[in-house]
Amino acid sequence: MTGAPERVDVVVVGGGPAGLSAALTIVRSGLTVRVLDANRPRHAATLLSHGFLTRDGIPPSELRRIGREQLEEYADAAVSFAAVASVDDAGDGEGFRVRATGVRGEPDVDLHADRVFVATGLREVLPRVPGLRAYYGTALHSCFSCDAYEKRGLDLALIGTDDGIVDRALLIASVARSVTLFPHDAAVGAEARVVLSEAGVRVVDGQIAALEGDRGGMTGVRVGEELHPLTAGFVVPRFETGLEWLDGVSCDRDGDGLIVVDGLGRASRRGVYAAGEVTRSGPSQLIVAAGEGARAAATLVRDHVLGDAPGGGGLAGGPAVR
Repeated sequence: MTGAPERVDVVVVGGGPAGLSAALTIVRSGLTVRVLDANRPRHAATLLSHGFLTRDGIPPSELRRIGREQLEEYADAAVSFAAVASVDDAGDGEGFRVRATGVRGEPDVDLHADRVFVATGLREVLPRVPGLRAYYGTALHSCFSCDAYEKRGLDLALIGTDDGIVDRALLIASVARSVTLFPHDAAVGAEARVVLSEAGVRVVDGQIAALEGDRGGMTGVRVGEELHPLTAGFVVPRFETGLEWLDGVSCDRDGDGLIVVDGLGRASRRGVYAAGEVTRSGPSQLIVAAGEGARAAATLVRDHVLGDAPGGGGLAGGPAVR
């Protein structure tokens, strides 16, 4: 990347529902916006998404494609397939320098933006179980609210564990005929076991040797020599933020590395905003992320037009523009 950076009012990092919804709000408020999409969505393995009003059952990739096309109908909005490498202070006392590496054969990007909107979501790290990826997004899912309906009345596996495993198992048990928890290489505490047992949730300790199946799909979970015949279930992944590229800009983060924002999406660094999964622990439904993106974008527009409060991320307590 050589020469002077291209100037835009706002760079939105992330081309999912939160980022595209934010960008649409921003451009319709009279600002120029560029969306940088690394094309590595967390839901890449998911065949169908649910719970998005008017779009229930749509493939997530199709939802993103429609969002990009509608956004780019506006002359002052554009989407670039590029992975952000760094965001730094622009050096002119105002704004940010955003550099990104092109993906899918697209060129690198060098931008100067007055404001940056972060909507990259989370990276999903699945349990290291042989065969899991072959069935993830079809027989196995991670989002109860998104995928419980199709699993009603089935005998379900729950693979992995975390601090919220009891609540997760009880939710799944509310729709399943039975639930078998496979902690794999993690431990389930004694108190949790009592609650799970009372709810009829069976716990099978030991590392999973493999998830087995045939052309029809998953057929079972093998632990040691025993095959547990189960054809569907849920997985407990870990989540990572992947925000190393934001290290050049000082923003408060919590213990999980998530961006700390106020109630309207402002980060601690003036000019930086965030929405969606990158601001809270765990995944969210697509429609929730889209709504959060629109709300935080309205806050950004207000701050851009009316001015930021000294020493803060915007006009403290000011309502979003409606």
